[in-house]
Amino acid sequence: MKKNLLMRFRSVRTSIVVSFGALVAFALFTYFIISLQYTQSTVLENSTEYTSQLIGQVNNDIDSYISYMENISFIVANNSDVRDYLFTENLTWERSGQLQERIVTLFQTVSDTREDITNIALLPDRREPLINDGRAELNPYTDIAELEWYQKALAAEGQAVISTSHVQNAIAEKYDWVVTLSRSITNKASPGVQGVFFVDLNYNSISDLCERISLGDRGYIYILDENGGIVYHPQQQLIYSGMKDELISEVMDTDTPSFLTDDGRLYTVSRSEATGWIVVGVSYVSELMAGADEARVTYLLVAMVLLAVAMLLAFVLSDKITRPIKSLELSMKEVEKGNFSHVALEVRENNEIGRLSRNFNTMTREIQNLMEQSEKEQQAKRKYELKVLQSQINPHFLYNTLDSIIWMAEWGKNQEVVKMTSSLARLLRRSISNEQEVVTIEEEIDYTEAYLTIQKMRYQDKLEYEIEVDPDIRKEETVKLVLQPVVENAIYHGIKYKEGKGLIQIRGFREEGSIILRVQDDGRGMDQDTLEHIFEKHVRDTKSNGVGLQNVHERIRLYYGTAYGLSFESEPGKGTTVRIRLPGRREETDEQT
Repeated sequence: MKKNLLMRFRSVRTSIVVSFGALVAFALFTYFIISLQYTQSTVLENSTEYTSQLIGQVNNDIDSYISYMENISFIVANNSDVRDYLFTENLTWERSGQLQERIVTLFQTVSDTREDITNIALLPDRREPLINDGRAELNPYTDIAELEWYQKALAAEGQAVISTSHVQNAIAEKYDWVVTLSRSITNKASPGVQGVFFVDLNYNSISDLCERISLGDRGYIYILDENGGIVYHPQQQLIYSGMKDELISEVMDTDTPSFLTDDGRLYTVSRSEATGWIVVGVSYVSELMAGADEARVTYLLVAMVLLAVAMLLAFVLSDKITRPIKSLELSMKEVEKGNFSHVALEVRENNEIGRLSRNFNTMTREIQNLMEQSEKEQQAKRKYELKVLQSQINPHFLYNTLDSIIWMAEWGKNQEVVKMTSSLARLLRRSISNEQEVVTIEEEIDYTEAYLTIQKMRYQDKLEYEIEVDPDIRKEETVKLVLQPVVENAIYHGIKYKEGKGLIQIRGFREEGSIILRVQDDGRGMDQDTLEHIFEKHVRDTKSNGVGLQNVHERIRLYYGTAYGLSFESEPGKGTTVRIRLPGRREETDEQT
């Protein structure tokens, strides 16, 4: 096989196709690699720039939002009622109540117009705190002065301060996740802080700003404050519980707007000058490169199409060049297989290939004539051998039967003599007068039954037989005299040497498109070594005065082919089964012969 492949590779046409294909494939492969690398680099660069723009937009949106909330806090903190409430000395109880009511109304107005405000409160240094609708109270278990956002508000001297996200615990029975915007309120006329105003912004308001932007199926945005504290993270609980780790230190230390990690994550960083917050976008290169993957498929398809076109052109050109040689090669292969039909070459060229083709045509005609002559001689020889074999079988039972008739006549058994003579006449009539090579299964069974009748009369109670043949095979054809020799062999080599009565069963049926005639006896049987040499033993078996089982096997194979003939199964002491396999249709006989 390796030699055939090597020879095929060395053919002119294949050499042309392979050489041309290899050159085109190399060029296309180089084009594919360069284009793919350029596309990947461009896609990653554009994706990084686009992501930076998105993160910058988120940062601007957050700055605008915080700036707006700072303006609200500034307006409230500088409200005249608020300042009167904080700075007026010796307020009467009635005046204080009026101011408190107006301030609470202001708080409610602000809260009603802004759903993102969770709490709004004023914490005076010397007076009662005012929270939301005026009915809320400070958490008695929380020291307000110790809260980080409160301390930062005091230190900021009136500037707005934004906290990281946290659970609000300054107000009793309210424990929402919030971001607190606070500022201290001072009076130039009197030193020191007179109070702290704060607004709790709903955590979802920050979340909504970040989730407006999509960074792919797995990408996300989170926010850090200037100290690296987490303001917002979509998986904040996992971060706090230690189940998820973020590259916070790398983000804080980077001087570039983006960087790549070893696991294929792109970190894009945008710092806010207004709030000091750092907006971080985390996207996955595999998702960013989805466009490059599509381009890769496109490039690959284009390369495959171009390669296919190039190979097609190579095949067309090589075929045109090598067609005369190929035609000669195919014709030679047909001749090698023994097929001489339609192998004559149409010669158009007058070159070396043309002259070689003409000589080939002359040679094949001579070979075909010689083979046809040889085939006719072989067919005549085979028919002659078949007739010789059948003529050897015709007088097969005559001698022993005549001996039995003489013996019974001497003993005065007239009825038995008549019956045996009648059966013998049937045998002779079918074997001698019928010159046909092929008979029906029914005729073969009738012939064998006549033979068994004679043997039954000879062996008396020592021999019993049963015949059962399916009706649908009785009209099928078989070579004459294939069943009786097998039955004869069963008697002389199985039943004859058995102690007591012996039984021969004949069964005829179809099996997988073939006809099976099965002869089964319960005689002495054979061992494996005897079975392996069964045909050798019966080439010239003088005990049965016949030509043996090999004769039957050979005639069947000569007439029908090697797929048919005899097969044996036997076990010492239990008997032997012989299966005669014949074709199921007469048309198959014609094809085989």
